[in-house]
Amino acid sequence: MDKNILIKFLNNRCTEEEVNEILKWAKKEAYNKEKSIGWMYDEWESYRGKENAEEDKRFRSLFDKIRQHINTEDKTRQVKKNKSLFSPVFISVLTKAAAILLIPVLAILFYFVSENRTNNKMYSNMMSDSLEVVSPNGGRTVVHLPDGSVAHLNYDSKIKYPQTFSGSVREVELSGEGYFEVSHNPKRPFIVKVRGISVTAIGTVFNVMAYPEDRKVETTLLEGKVVLSLSRHNGKKSKIGSMIPGQHVTYDVKTKKVYGTKGSVEKYVAWTDGRLVFENTPITEVIKRLNRMFNVDIEIAKNVQNYSYTVIFRNETLSQILDMLTIATPINYSISPRKKLPNGSFLKPKIFITSKI
Repeated sequence: MDKNILIKFLNNRCTEEEVNEILKWAKKEAYNKEKSIGWMYDEWESYRGKENAEEDKRFRSLFDKIRQHINTEDKTRQVKKNKSLFSPVFISVLTKAAAILLIPVLAILFYFVSENRTNNKMYSNMMSDSLEVVSPNGGRTVVHLPDGSVAHLNYDSKIKYPQTFSGSVREVELSGEGYFEVSHNPKRPFIVKVRGISVTAIGTVFNVMAYPEDRKVETTLLEGKVVLSLSRHNGKKSKIGSMIPGQHVTYDVKTKKVYGTKGSVEKYVAWTDGRLVFENTPITEVIKRLNRMFNVDIEIAKNVQNYSYTVIFRNETLSQILDMLTIATPINYSISPRKKLPNGSFLKPKIFITSKI
């Protein structure tokens, strides 16, 4: 081990590669007199001489207390396996070198000795915590939940769920759009909470779309059965209704009204395999989907907002899609150069759609 790296470590100036080197050395070679401790001992002697016997006793006493504490709390095979770390030769040399070089290394060594206890405590604390997975603009994400259920996140969406489902229900929180394949468990309903709405299922396949900037919460059921409920301010829920396969229900957050249709639901879930399906869809909705899918900022002129489209896109680039839209309707589009911010990042590409007429 190069002493200069340890000195950098003491001053918090190590690179990631150097930190990894120190960790490897602390775990495998720090207690090896021939490989590491000899030069530390020499460095210490040249630094302070041999006159401070009282300081030696103090450091030895401190080290013995630490060792006793570890031996008391960690009576595991890991401690027994590493007993050689605390040999008299090691203590004699280490107590002299600790003040100048090995204080942080001692902490690392003690970490490895008590690794099992520390990890168990850490994992125990994490059990009560929740995880959040974010699918950014331009990307889709698949999340495997603790109960075996699977959540597919569409662009610009996120899901929050516990490390382990406990209690009588399996509950997750969604923002954006998610396609759920729920593991069947009649005794523990699966609940998706989104914008004041609870979508409850037992074992089923359904899609929920509820982006924060939209005023609608849309649920599409493919298999099984789900129940929609509205969360009240007093904590209670009022049932909106039940859904059957092939049904699409829209809840207007502003007016509190519910709309439902039954039939083909392909267009609502086509995004899961990368397709865009539009059936008489207003251009405003088309633009929202394109913005999320390609991570761009498209603005449209007022005189083109009445156009709508019926088309299926599969694996086309954004330019190809925009070209097709200009063929189907009398519109033009232009792309402005991306602006560079002071921190070195770039703004989203900006696209303007105007009328040809």
